[in-house]
Amino acid sequence: MNATLKKAMTSMLFAGAAASSIALAPIAAADDPPPPPPCFNPDGTPCAPAAGPEGAGAEVPGGPGAMAHPDGTGSASIPGGPWAVFGPGGAEACVPGGPCRVVTP
Repeated sequence: MNATLKKAMTSMLFAGAAASSIALAPIAAADDPPPPPPCFNPDGTPCAPAAGPEGAGAEVPGGPGAMAHPDGTGSASIPGGPWAVFGPGGAEACVPGGPCRVVTP
């Protein structure tokens, strides 16, 4: 009888240790995300993204840019390349010389 009880207790001990390690694994892995990679303009100056109550935007001078407004509208474009606009009423994206795509909710 003691051997059976000892075997059952050992199994419960290992099961409990396994369950607690599985339960605590997400907490141990919840470190802060790494910082985003630095952004530099072609001339070597840092990019200047901005965010505030009026919205958010980022642009590489002479290059791609994007902005979002607090009302849910925004746009993104690459000079001479594809562009897109979006808002609560839908979105449109175009490729120069190519197709445009309109999406409505």
